[in-house]
Amino acid sequence: MIKILNSKSKNFDLALDKLLLARKNKIKLSSVSVAKIIEDVKKNGDKAIIKYEKKFNKNNIIMPTSKQINKSISLLDEKVKKAIDLAYSRIYQFHLLQKKKLSNISYTDKLKNKLEYKYVPLESVALYVPGSTVSYPSSVLMNAIPALVAGVKRIIMINPGQQGKQNSAVLYAAQKCKIKEIYSIGGPSAIAGVAYGTKKIKKVDKIVGPGNSYVAAAKKEVFGDVGIEGMTAGPSEVTIVCDKFSNPEWVASDLIGQAEHDTLAQCILISNSKDMIKKVKIEIIKQLKELPRVTIARNSILKNGILIHITSKKKTIDVVNKISPEHLELNIKNYKNIVNKIKNSGSICVGKYAVMAMTDYNVGSNHVLPTNSSSRYSSGISVNEFIKRISYINISKKGIETLGPSVITLANYEGLTGHAKSVEKRIRRK
Repeated sequence: MIKILNSKSKNFDLALDKLLLARKNKIKLSSVSVAKIIEDVKKNGDKAIIKYEKKFNKNNIIMPTSKQINKSISLLDEKVKKAIDLAYSRIYQFHLLQKKKLSNISYTDKLKNKLEYKYVPLESVALYVPGSTVSYPSSVLMNAIPALVAGVKRIIMINPGQQGKQNSAVLYAAQKCKIKEIYSIGGPSAIAGVAYGTKKIKKVDKIVGPGNSYVAAAKKEVFGDVGIEGMTAGPSEVTIVCDKFSNPEWVASDLIGQAEHDTLAQCILISNSKDMIKKVKIEIIKQLKELPRVTIARNSILKNGILIHITSKKKTIDVVNKISPEHLELNIKNYKNIVNKIKNSGSICVGKYAVMAMTDYNVGSNHVLPTNSSSRYSSGISVNEFIKRISYINISKKGIETLGPSVITLANYEGLTGHAKSVEKRIRRK
């Protein structure tokens, strides 16, 4: 049964912490089994990947041919193609603005020391696009476009299919983003394959993209040997703040829209109106019956869903910041009073028409966002994710002679005499 909490209850904070932690622990359990899979792929390469593909996806094909890809794309509905084209255009424009805001720094001080700070694109990235139960062409766009704008030369896509067949829309989106390397693989074994390389797969520098708890766990496991996003990407979450002016039918549909992703997805409702909470609950029960993915959505809501009654504006802000949701909807009349006080969220939709689903597709913002409270310290996917920053230093003779003695003092203090001597030798040199 869906949990209902009241902020005025004596043990409210403890109860909320317990519920949030319970879900986190479920997600963490996934890491136990992925370690063995990753080691297997490191040792046995393509053979291990095929083994897991046969087991989980009934697939024995690692890389589809260009003929298979083009044939699949040719069958795609033109209406879907146009929808992808529109989304591509809007997402590209927004991320292009991000790149334009990135400016290299060049500074020369009074001693004629020159310091520079330059942005350099990564050389290769792998984009994980979920696809075992549903297909997400939108995730292709959200991952690939920022990489494309950043200037990444090699962009590959890993996308699990069923029996070696990948979704036509996913393939079209990949083609639209100029992705030429496509692998019909998924799960922890796919993550290991692109992280360490096999005979058929050349390893990459970074892996990005959302996935289920096992994919998220696998990415954490390979981190250090390869880069990943500075966040936890998946399973999905939404927190909605509503009031008596909200439409319960709309709010319920927004919650269900997130719940249908994954049984570990989390949907939280916060309202100052008990009546609104009751109405939303009724609508959830009603709308679930009409949903094709009803089993997934119902399990998600029953196991991880929380309805919270809070009358205090300050408490609402505190609770939202504690939850640190992936998606936040401020479906309230006076959202301007609190929006600037929300510090922890991947994205914030304000107003009754700013529905999360729009941000998932073609508004232009990115939908690959920090989950599992990682919005406390990280952000969603952007152009920044695909560039690195390099410092360039040119020190003048006057610079080392003026600043060097202080460096020698500090280096000797820290016991690093080799550091000190490397400076001393240059100062003494005539």
